[in-house]
Amino acid sequence: MPRQRLSIEAYVLLGTASVGYFLFTFSWFSLAAFLVPIIEDLGLSSTQAGVVTGAVQLSYIPLSLVSGLAIDRLGSRRSLGVGLFVIGVAHVLRGVSEGFVTILLPTLFLGVGGTAVTFGLPKLVSELFPPGRSGTMSSVYIVGATLGSATVFAVARPFVGPLAGGWRPVFRYTGAVVIAFSVGWFILSWYLWDRVDHGDVHSEGQSFSLASAQEDLVRVFTHYGLLLLVVVGTVRLFISHGLSNWLPAILEARDVTPSLAAMLTSLFILIRILGIVGIPVLSDRYGTRRLPIIACGLAGTVGTLGLIAANSVPAVLFSLLLVGTFVIGGLSPLIRAIPIEMDEIGPQFTAVATGLIFTVGEVGGFFGPFLIGFLYDITGSFAPALGVLAVASLFAALAGYYMNEPSDST
Repeated sequence: MPRQRLSIEAYVLLGTASVGYFLFTFSWFSLAAFLVPIIEDLGLSSTQAGVVTGAVQLSYIPLSLVSGLAIDRLGSRRSLGVGLFVIGVAHVLRGVSEGFVTILLPTLFLGVGGTAVTFGLPKLVSELFPPGRSGTMSSVYIVGATLGSATVFAVARPFVGPLAGGWRPVFRYTGAVVIAFSVGWFILSWYLWDRVDHGDVHSEGQSFSLASAQEDLVRVFTHYGLLLLVVVGTVRLFISHGLSNWLPAILEARDVTPSLAAMLTSLFILIRILGIVGIPVLSDRYGTRRLPIIACGLAGTVGTLGLIAANSVPAVLFSLLLVGTFVIGGLSPLIRAIPIEMDEIGPQFTAVATGLIFTVGEVGGFFGPFLIGFLYDITGSFAPALGVLAVASLFAALAGYYMNEPSDST
């Protein structure tokens, strides 16, 4: 394979797209950040709140494979721009909702745009950088996503909400910003795209024919290593979305003040950066993908069980450190980078492979917050759901144990 020349334009495009991911997660988790006042304003039950907070994940389930197939053919540049525009419109619509249905539908629509961002970014990395740098470059945009969700918990409800006049104006203004950014992305990427060496990746070489799509689907559905990676991705999303959406409520149920709960939730999201940046570096250094997955799964189990037993803020912080750094932070770049490195997958089929991971994974992503709300409704406690999350984390460790290294995963 000819050596791919890297240029400043490639880094500018990746950095700008990472800002787009920041805006997506900021918009997405605005609902969770304002969940308590939204429940009160719209009269939602805990089960309905669980459905709405899991609605983005729910939309991924039927659309991820289709989105991945389309992105592999359209390329990342156009996909990211369209996805961000849809996200902005959906978030504006959420700001004018009046009940369960009218906030659920635009949240599902937001998820439609989110698929283009989620799968467009791994494709962007494969189009701009060589496979050997996929882990590090994937960490860049995941840091952007993490900062977006951390920022919304840290500043939206305690600071921006009161200044703007409540959660509705925050949603509308944020949506308008995302729409403007999508236009800016189209302009900037159109100007810089031809200045970058894209190596051997040519999206236009894949057709939209049914036969071509079927070949891609057979390729990913019969790949042993990728199927195990699907298990890892499902567990990660199950735990990540469950805790990210419900952690403020879990903490407030323990008589933690809303401001402290928001701060702890923001810290929980920020500490993921330790794993997002650190785990791929260690994985690259020691030439293994299996062992980091095993270690992350085991650490997640210990941390989640610790949340049940923790009876002080330091104990909660330590448990959140384990879960956030390892099972959520550490696994995130690995499940996106490994398909690029796999034989029979590689850069050409990155988006559809990632789409398969999220098609199944977002079942876990939906049932994470839904299960927590449902179990709390019937038990009056968050402990049973946290126990289920701990067991799930063990499955990620087991999948890592049985996984081959990517170059042998055919």
